Amino acid sequence: MFKFYAAIFLVITFFSCGSDTDSVSNEPEKSTLTNTEIMDLTQRETFKYFWDFANSSSGAAKERYHPNDPTLNQNVVTTGGTGFGLMAILVGIERGYVTKAEGTARLNKILSFLENADRFHGAWPHWMDGGNGNVIPFSTKDNGGDLVETAFLAQGLICVKEYFKNGTTDEKALSNLADALWKGIEWNWYTQNQNALYWHWSPNYGFDINMKLSGYNETLIAYVLAAASPDYAITKPVYQEGWANNGTIVSSSSQYGIPLVLNHAGGSDFGGPLFFSQYSFLGLNPKNLSDQYANYWNLVVNHTKINRLYCISNPKNYTDYGADCWGLTASYSRNSDGSIGYSAHSPSNDLGVISPTAAISSIAYTPSESLDVMHFLYQKKDKLLGVAGFYDAFSPQYNYWVAEAYLAIDQGPEIIMIENYRTGLLWNLFMQNEDVKNGLNILGFNY
Repeated sequence: MFKFYAAIFLVITFFSCGSDTDSVSNEPEKSTLTNTEIMDLTQRETFKYFWDFANSSSGAAKERYHPNDPTLNQNVVTTGGTGFGLMAILVGIERGYVTKAEGTARLNKILSFLENADRFHGAWPHWMDGGNGNVIPFSTKDNGGDLVETAFLAQGLICVKEYFKNGTTDEKALSNLADALWKGIEWNWYTQNQNALYWHWSPNYGFDINMKLSGYNETLIAYVLAAASPDYAITKPVYQEGWANNGTIVSSSSQYGIPLVLNHAGGSDFGGPLFFSQYSFLGLNPKNLSDQYANYWNLVVNHTKINRLYCISNPKNYTDYGADCWGLTASYSRNSDGSIGYSAHSPSNDLGVISPTAAISSIAYTPSESLDVMHFLYQKKDKLLGVAGFYDAFSPQYNYWVAEAYLAIDQGPEIIMIENYRTGLLWNLFMQNEDVKNGLNILGFNY
């Protein structure tokens, strides 16, 4: 079972203190904003998470931010969320939220922090102390390198490298630092000399967690970057046997007449949480991407459509689920006693909680359907819109209970994927990188 499932109990404990079906006849009511205006607003407000509410010492992304308790875990920064934050800052520069000079200064601050933070065979931990860069254990044995979080960070570092590589002397220096940081990741160490990548290594416990990156989930990007590494590369059999399970990753299942394409981790024929089809594809462009196992554009679009159609069919009869209120993914959640918790929501784990990031971050795959949700959220902005964008989760079923809080890994994909839909910025930067192209070639991808 994969890490996000394994960690749910831990995190709950930590936090507790496409096209419509024929049955849909009513078009969602639009908000007073145009589509362009709602995208502008969502990107601008979400950017604040990575700029206004970043860790003050390092500039890195906090794991979480609770406006009603702003000092909560204020020094806990997240590796993957920081990678998303690097990409968000590039969007902020392009959109004029900050000047290029301001953005460059912040990025230099973050990369300097990363350069001096704890690393374990090149990989950063899941959590770090924003003040000194020391590892903060995610769990007892998860106190070393986290290869998947590191892959999310590397995705952002490559975008920074490409964005500044032809700039001023200072910008080129930033570009070179970003390049050096990701190239120091010892991907092949994390194979244990086997044909698979493994998620964790600890200086105290070694590979005891022994969690293989396997099956369709959020970990594809780790295999692509591991193959792309100039000095610590994996071979194609590591991908074929590890991630693709010697081809058994291919699925023959379908829902609502839509093929699932690949077997999702967790085994649901309705697909896993939507972040499976988002985190790896913030930089890696699924358009025209295919290999011997899948057409990845069909994969991510179909996954999103199935998730949406499940919400429209609404087998549990939850309040207000429908064409303009859908999206199940990992996020904050509502515990049975009404307190805030965490859960990996999906059709097989539907708790009546909608996560705005699910539909918003799917905008490149389902543009009109995602915009419908954004308009719906804005109509209820008095409850759902906070200081850093739309809140992380809400439940119409429970009188519009709202998790008035934010998580970096949920906010980041929103601003990034809206930009990819609008201009392709991050997709273009990442896909033009020569090492990335080499990695894709090694693994046999068409792109």
